[in-house]
Amino acid sequence: MKKKDDGYKLAANNKKARHDYFIEETLEAGIVLTGTEIKSVREGKVSIKESYARVENGEVWLYGMNISPYKQGNRFNVDPLRPRKLLLHKREIRKLIGKVTLQGLTLVPLKIYINHKGLAKVEIAVARGKKNYDKRDTMAKRDAERKMDRAVKNWK
Repeated sequence: MKKKDDGYKLAANNKKARHDYFIEETLEAGIVLTGTEIKSVREGKVSIKESYARVENGEVWLYGMNISPYKQGNRFNVDPLRPRKLLLHKREIRKLIGKVTLQGLTLVPLKIYINHKGLAKVEIAVARGKKNYDKRDTMAKRDAERKMDRAVKNWK
């Protein structure tokens, strides 16, 4: 787990989300975890690569997040892939409902971290899916920027 200068420890990062989606807006949400799950998150044994969030009955749920069972957890360990509830204010949830249902956007987790108070937080993004040609265009721009940076560095 990496310690950031912002006062939080990064537990998991979803690099694939930035590759597959255009990020339009981000939100910080709390997450409901059991005791053994939070211990595993603090150890960095969490994966959000294939996860997504959905709004159901006025609540936001995170699906597909894998938290490995805690080593000393024995019978207190729960299913690693169970849906987990995200904690947001009602007005934030209403805003998300509008964006997801009316505009056809997706909720994707970008990163999970432990904040300076020791609480687990998830940064979720309201995102629009990229097509294959968008992904190729993004990669081409990134390569061009790298070439320019190398040329400037070698020129000096």
